[in-house]
Amino acid sequence: MKKDNKFETSLILPITPEFVERRIYLIRGSKVMLDSDLAGLYQIETRLLIQAVKRNESRFPSDFLFKLNQNEAISLRSQIEISKKGRGGRRYTPYVFTELGVAMLSSVLNSERAVQMNIYIMRAFVKLRQILANNADIAQKIKELERGQKKHAEHILIISSTLKKLMDEGTNQKDVIGFVIDPD
Repeated sequence: MKKDNKFETSLILPITPEFVERRIYLIRGSKVMLDSDLAGLYQIETRLLIQAVKRNESRFPSDFLFKLNQNEAISLRSQIEISKKGRGGRRYTPYVFTELGVAMLSSVLNSERAVQMNIYIMRAFVKLRQILANNADIAQKIKELERGQKKHAEHILIISSTLKKLMDEGTNQKDVIGFVIDPD
C-alpha cells in the first residue's frame, strides 16, 4: 500500500479514492453505496453479498441498509446506466448500504479483500464529509459577502440620489449675465 493513498498495489486492480467516491450516492438524505458496486469492489457476486447480509440481519438495521423503492431505482438507473430488467439487468431493486452498513460488512465478509476495500471506502466517506463541510463554510462566506454587497448597494443608491438632487438644484438656478436697469 502506498502511504499517500494514491493507489493500492496489493489489490488486483489499482483502486483510487476517487473511483470509490464516484460510487457513493445521496439517497433519502444519506450517503450510500449500491450492493452491486460493493460486490464489485469486494470481487464477489452481488447475490453472495446479499446472502451474507441476510444471514446476519440483526447486524443491519434500517440506518445501515435499506432497499430502494421502484422510483428510486428508476431514477438511479437513469443516472448510472444500470441495464433494465428486460435487457439482462437486475430482477430486484437494489439494496444500498450507508457508511455504517459498509463498516458492518467488514465483520460479515471475512476476506483480506473486504478488509482492504472497507478501509478505502471509509476514507472515501470521510473525504466526502470533509468536502461537504468545506462547501458549507464557503456557502456561509458567500452569504456574508452578499449581505455586505446589499448594504453597499443601498449606500450607493443613497449617494447617487443625493448627488442627483444637488446637481438638479445647481442647474435650476441660472446666473444672469449682464446688468439690470433700475426703472426708477
